[in-house]
Amino acid sequence: MNAPIRVRGVEIPDSELSWRFSRSSGPGGQSVNTTDSRVELGFDLAASPSIPAHLRHRALARLGHRLVDGELRITASEYRSQHRNRAAARARLVEVLTDALAPPAPRRRPTKPSRAARERRLAGKKRRAQTKSLRRRPID
Repeated sequence: MNAPIRVRGVEIPDSELSWRFSRSSGPGGQSVNTTDSRVELGFDLAASPSIPAHLRHRALARLGHRLVDGELRITASEYRSQHRNRAAARARLVEVLTDALAPPAPRRRPTKPSRAARERRLAGKKRRAQTKSLRRRPID
């Protein structure tokens, strides 16, 4: 579990992650009241020295709504064991950071419809108008 997290070529050491454990409200049987199986993983994105500055700014802009004082919090409580919840939280952190650090999509190059496409569209409109005109009551 102490292996660093790799996200888009960036390695985040385990020392930058903070863990909190508490009692889960989910399944667990008789041991649910005694085990701290809920996991809360914290990662201080704003102060992380392992993420390059340009990627950190991109991630902060994309995850601004999820951050509390520059820290990203991920909670996992879907499993009965703390070990599996820790793995789930790490996987979710990788997923969130992968999306946040992704390069921006290329800009759309505006295009115009071709002449044939415009003619097909107008021909379809004429067919539809003809069909509807046949449904009308004839004029005497």
